[in-house]
Amino acid sequence: MEPPTLSTTEHAVLGVLAQGPSHGFAVSKTFATGTELGRVLTVRRPLVYRALDRLVDAGLARPLHTEKGDAGPQRVVLEVTDRGRRRLRDWLSTPVTHVRDLRIEFLLKLAVITMGGDSPIELIRLQRATLEPTLSALDEPDTPVTDHVELWRRHNAAAAGAYLDHLELIYRDR
Repeated sequence: MEPPTLSTTEHAVLGVLAQGPSHGFAVSKTFATGTELGRVLTVRRPLVYRALDRLVDAGLARPLHTEKGDAGPQRVVLEVTDRGRRRLRDWLSTPVTHVRDLRIEFLLKLAVITMGGDSPIELIRLQRATLEPTLSALDEPDTPVTDHVELWRRHNAAAAGAYLDHLELIYRDR
């Protein structure tokens, strides 16, 4: 049986759950506006619970026990399975294929990696190498551009390349 395709949100929820057993309410708080993950992607509580249900259904997480809620129903504490850890490791080590995906997916991967206390340097280097052909192709300063979409793509690619270079400098010596 082929493993289910997970959304970016489901991968990020798996990444939070991989930090240690937790329940849906606590996981949802990590995606609140202003948090490290919420700065990248704000996820409302119902979507976090839906993601957790899908992770359990896919065998990537499992219920560990229940505990009394502060003011509501009992909470189901979940933990990541070995299969879930492998799946998360694969996602975290796979660079995005388009510059536009740096904004959400790549930033989420960086946040999850650093939340776990690990260095993202390998992902940053893989990301730079993966996007290098695109960045190089869009870096043709001698060719005048009058199309507003192409101009946007070139400026965005230049900014992405500079950003990845700067990230590597930040994390290289840590």
